Amino acid sequence: MVPILLVLLLVLILFGAGFAVQILWWIALVVLVLWILGFLVRGTSASGNRGRWYRW
Repeated sequence: MVPILLVLLLVLILFGAGFAVQILWWIALVVLVLWILGFLVRGTSASGNRGRWYRW
């Protein structure tokens, strides 16, 4: 009985980790797209040159 429970627990952990990694890839993709769009649509400052769109 214990080996079956350990195998089921292992499958549950691996499935959970795989699902979490899948979500992290989608979040990374969205952040990358927003980062690239930030470079493309950054505004101009009062002197006419293109400023930074981020604060750091």
